[in-house]
Amino acid sequence: MGEGASSSSKKSRKPDYSRFTQQELPACKPILTPQWVVTVFIFLGIVFIPIGLASLSASEKVVEIVHRYDEHCAPTNFTQPDLAYHDRIAFIRNNKSNKTCIRTLTVPKKMKHPIYVYYQLNNFYQNHRRYVKSRNDEQLRNPNFKGDLKKTCAPEDMNGNEPVIPCGLIAWSLFNDTYGFSIKDKGLPINRKNISWPSDKKHKFGSKVFPKNFQKGSLIGGGALNESIPMSEQEDLQVWLRTAALPVFRKLYGKIEHDLEANENITVVIQNNYNTYTFEGKKSLVLSTTTWIGGKNKFLGIAYLTVGGICLFVAIIFILMYVIKPRPFGDPAYLSWNLNPSGN
Repeated sequence: MGEGASSSSKKSRKPDYSRFTQQELPACKPILTPQWVVTVFIFLGIVFIPIGLASLSASEKVVEIVHRYDEHCAPTNFTQPDLAYHDRIAFIRNNKSNKTCIRTLTVPKKMKHPIYVYYQLNNFYQNHRRYVKSRNDEQLRNPNFKGDLKKTCAPEDMNGNEPVIPCGLIAWSLFNDTYGFSIKDKGLPINRKNISWPSDKKHKFGSKVFPKNFQKGSLIGGGALNESIPMSEQEDLQVWLRTAALPVFRKLYGKIEHDLEANENITVVIQNNYNTYTFEGKKSLVLSTTTWIGGKNKFLGIAYLTVGGICLFVAIIFILMYVIKPRPFGDPAYLSWNLNPSGN
């Protein structure tokens, strides 16, 4: 008696009955008939192919100039490539060598403003794990930051007993080539403002944080920073600190706010300061217009055309199979347990 009472007093673990707990709610269970499958594939093909054609058309309207200049702006020895390699390294490391380089670009088609100016680097792995982690975001936005920089920024963490602001290898390797443009000896101004993400300027870089002890060590990496300008206005640095995912990447340098006519010759004065020769990298100057799809990019259009074409092809195959060799829908004769060992 007592044992039965104690067992009945135990709370049951069985949930209260409801259609939800018993999974008895109405559910949509679509049956994929051949007509539905063919219709879906045809619909996808009809949608994707026009999008692909529109993307390719927009990409073709982009006017782009890509000029590699690292080979032309350093000593070249075509007969002995090994000597040329060492000559270039010695040239770029020598602070007294004249690194001014003048190149001429020809506009292939009319380029309507705004014309975006990029620098492109090849064989530069900004996605390397140690490189990506070599920064301190709290230091960039908080003027009162006093934390340990060694864990995140070493070896570019301290200059003596003073912290380096901004610390880390990413900032230390800041790109520092410069470009000046002119047409028929008339200067072509470049707008260097608003080239970084507004969210970066507002949230990631403090208006009361200023560079300090930057590029003052024994080994200089890249460009220097003006210590009177706060981090929130150092847009070159903000663009550079947004690391690239691939070893070939472009970063925005500025914008030209004037139209360029076809066949115009642009004189570019380049200060070839950045060292890409030690790791056999490449440097290019890029001028590009944009459309609704952005810059020149054929991949998106080709991808849409490919997927749309595959969908239409599969739809045609299903139609032919349904016409040539039809079978009743839900025929139990095709169930595995109704087939004999020979599969007939």
